[in-house]
This record gives sequence, C-alpha cells and structure tokens, in this order.
Amino acid sequence: MERRVALITGGARGIGKAIAMQLARDGWTIAICYRTSQDATQHTVQAIQNIQSTDDNILAVKCDVSDAEAAKALVEQVQGTWNRIDALINCAGPYHRVPLLEETVEGWNAMFQNNLHPVFYLSREIAEGMKERRWGRIINFSMANADQMIAQTHVTAHYIAKSGVLILTRSLAKTLGPYGITVNAISPGFIDSGSAPAEELATMVKRIPAGYIGDVSDTVSAVKFLLSDEARYVNGTNIHVSGGWGI
Repeated sequence: MERRVALITGGARGIGKAIAMQLARDGWTIAICYRTSQDATQHTVQAIQNIQSTDDNILAVKCDVSDAEAAKALVEQVQGTWNRIDALINCAGPYHRVPLLEETVEGWNAMFQNNLHPVFYLSREIAEGMKERRWGRIINFSMANADQMIAQTHVTAHYIAKSGVLILTRSLAKTLGPYGITVNAISPGFIDSGSAPAEELATMVKRIPAGYIGDVSDTVSAVKFLLSDEARYVNGTNIHVSGGWGI
C-alpha cells in the first residue's frame, strides 16, 4: 500500500507543526506550506527528516493560499510529487485584535482571505483525486464558540470567518460524503501553541471548566482520530478541544 500523503497548511509552527510531526511518526508523507515562516519551516523539515531518516517524505512549499491560483499550484505540486493527497488539514488561520469600528477594509478582508477562502480553494482542488480513490479526509480548524454566533467586538472578521468555516465544512461533508470522503472541523479553545502570550493564557484559566490550558497534543489527538478508519462514519461534525470553554 502506498504511503498516505497529508497536506498541512500552516504546518511550520504551533498546532500545524505538531500535527505534521505526529503524522511523520505514524508513517505519513507530509507536505507543509508556509507564507513567511521560512526559518521555522526549515527546523520543522529537519525534525521530520530526523524522524523518518529520509528527506523523500517531506515537502515544504512557500505559498500564499489566500490566492486561488497559488493554492491550485500548491496542490498540483504535491500531487505531481507523490501522485496523491489523502488528507488536507487546513491549519492556517491568522488573526489580529482591533476594535470593530477601528478595523480597516484591508484588515477586514484579510481575515476572510486567510481563514475562510483557502479552505474552499484547496478543498475544491483536492476533491477530484479523493473521489477517484474513494477515500479522503479534510479537517478544517475553526475556533471554540464560533458556533455560538455571539458578539465579538475585537476579532469580529476573524470570528465570522471561523463561523463560515463550520458552514463550509458541513457543506463539503454533504457534497463529498458519497465518495468515502469525510470533512470535519476542530475548534480549539485556549491552547499553548506559542501564538498567544503566556500572561494572556494565564488570565483565561479561571474561565475554562477543565481548569487548565490545553496542549497542542490535545488537538493532535483529535486529528489522529478523524484521520483514522475508526472515524469513517464521522462526517460534518465539529469537535471542541477547549476544556469546556466556549460551549
């Protein structure tokens, strides 16, 4: 059986890196894309090469997946290298905090261009190959409480985009389900992934029912389940990885 191939956006750092490292340990072939994190990407690639004792099963591509043509070229490069993509894991999802009425048009648009649109662009491109093989996994990252549709005065566009990811996830699940493809979302809460200041995380502990900040391994475990054959009948769902925050 050919090694399964995973394409992970945002795979150079944080949760994306942790997923890439675990899948490398599990024997997957890994493609990661990055936009600006070249040094971090090199470290991640080296770590995966060390795990697998080869450089044949890791590919890192600089790509702005908010551009539809660039996303298409990325998929073509990965498929051209290994002739398949079995799993698409959409981890890229930058955000910024700014009061709603102080948000710029450019900042507003960037949140949708980088959090929502790439999920559509990449899913559309990889779908045909998955349909032909009658097997595939797409995992999208939203955020805990995005399904609540509550007011968010400082991350408004990001929040709306992440809510949109959930709707797109369900729509893709219904569209691709007949072909043996599952599409699910993971919604992390406060995870110590290196992207948030330690003091900010510390102030949130009292609002988390579990009583502690999550680790990247918590999200990796959810990804491993959704990629497995044990999750073959799990489609269109949203898994909260938040210790109870945001529900």
